[in-house]
Amino acid sequence: MDILNTFQISGSALRAQSQRLNTISSNLANAETTSTPEGGPYKKKSVYFQSAPLSFKEELDGKMKNSMQGVAVTKIIEDNTAPRKVYNPSHPDAGEDGYVEMPNISTLEEMVDMMSATRSYQANVTSIKMAKRMALKALEIGR
Repeated sequence: MDILNTFQISGSALRAQSQRLNTISSNLANAETTSTPEGGPYKKKSVYFQSAPLSFKEELDGKMKNSMQGVAVTKIIEDNTAPRKVYNPSHPDAGEDGYVEMPNISTLEEMVDMMSATRSYQANVTSIKMAKRMALKALEIGR
């Protein structure tokens, strides 16, 4: 395995986890948003990953040998579950029955997901640092 492949694989994972963290942050920021431009409460978004070739060159090389693959965000999907109904007749978005439709977002689940994404991000940064150290040691040996 080439050292540049290590950087490319970890770099693709860093980009994907960064997008995941941004999506989680958006969910947390809008956990109480009852009115959106589309109408209704904010809908939770989820990020989906898929393995992906690192570049066109790696795609071609992969046809001839086992090639390494990185990760890419394939889609961000809105949750279509029914919103939570909370009784609050004084709220401006309350219906005639006094209930307000709230986003179906669990802050606890989002925080756990954020911790998982952060740990994955840190693991990939560590991987890049270790590959860099190995390359520097190899250069020192070559002196």
